[in-house]
Amino acid sequence: MAKAKNPTDIPADDVDLTLHSKGDLAHLLSTDGHTEPAMRGFAPKFHDIVDYIVKITHEIWEERGIGRLYDYYGTNMRIHTSNGEIYSREKVIEATIQSLAAFPNRRLYADEVIWAGDDEKGYFSSHRLTHEGHNWGHSSYGPPTGRRVSYRAIADCAVVEGVIVEEWLVRDELSLVYQLGFDVHEMARQMAQQETDIGQQFTVPAEPDRLRGQLPPEAAPADSEAFDVGQFVKRAIHEVWNWRLLNKVGDYYIPQFICESASGRRLYGRNQYRNYILSLLSPFPDAAVSVDHFCALRDGPNRYRTATRWTMTGTHTGPGIYGTPTGKQIRIMGISHHLVENGKFIQEWTLFDEFALLKQLYKPT
Repeated sequence: MAKAKNPTDIPADDVDLTLHSKGDLAHLLSTDGHTEPAMRGFAPKFHDIVDYIVKITHEIWEERGIGRLYDYYGTNMRIHTSNGEIYSREKVIEATIQSLAAFPNRRLYADEVIWAGDDEKGYFSSHRLTHEGHNWGHSSYGPPTGRRVSYRAIADCAVVEGVIVEEWLVRDELSLVYQLGFDVHEMARQMAQQETDIGQQFTVPAEPDRLRGQLPPEAAPADSEAFDVGQFVKRAIHEVWNWRLLNKVGDYYIPQFICESASGRRLYGRNQYRNYILSLLSPFPDAAVSVDHFCALRDGPNRYRTATRWTMTGTHTGPGIYGTPTGKQIRIMGISHHLVENGKFIQEWTLFDEFALLKQLYKPT
């Protein structure tokens, strides 16, 4: 990434991860022939968790029913982001108003919803979507630019009886800032200076939890006899990212693999994917990736759509796309959606907030 004008009340882990069979999103707004009873605690107009997620997103953002957040979000809910936490429903309403004021014609297009759960344990959803609109109002970046933007986000939600109790949000803010016409490095530096969150100021330094002292990383669990898609995804991430076994990319990914990643990256094939991994490991040689949550949908005997939320920690001690090493520690949350077929990754959609990462690097010491 050049420095010149730049292009970039149940925890979810307790939700049942049983695989469910769903088609694509074509069924979302179709209610013909629907006879199933409403889910417990949900309004009758919602036919399943996918229908719920897509419809409330449309109602709040595109119909401007901001006050419906009182119906759909818990009073003391939290939204986790790489920039920190938003706590309480009122803060969510405040942020929604500000965002719509900045982009009054904003549209949110549902690209995918991967889910798990039931009425007893609650539901978990991972919603990949595309934001589009024009910057016709003031935003945290400054006065209106009039520019049109299009960027992706993924929101993981824990939902209990029709109420979202916790959310994990990742958006491609670097692409947003760049499309508004700003230098992303200068904007990150300015915003890092302005953000003086006490929790960031007094973060306790620590080594990323990847190695066991001077010993190598823990080995991944042995394969089970039957194919287990959760084990497959977690093993691939651990071996490739934590063990640095880039030769294993050939075992896990098809030759024609396609990946859409943060800041507009689009990768074709295994060699580009290996180079992408190296470009992120070089600046953070001690980087460690931990899987925080996983769920999957089965589309057929050998085909799955998966959602994996993860955290990467590391220390900026190496050269690379983020410039001269700063020695700063970083921690970013990411979410990856995969298409897995016949025991291989076919396609990947990954997001992490690269702008939040830059702000951590530019944070005053």
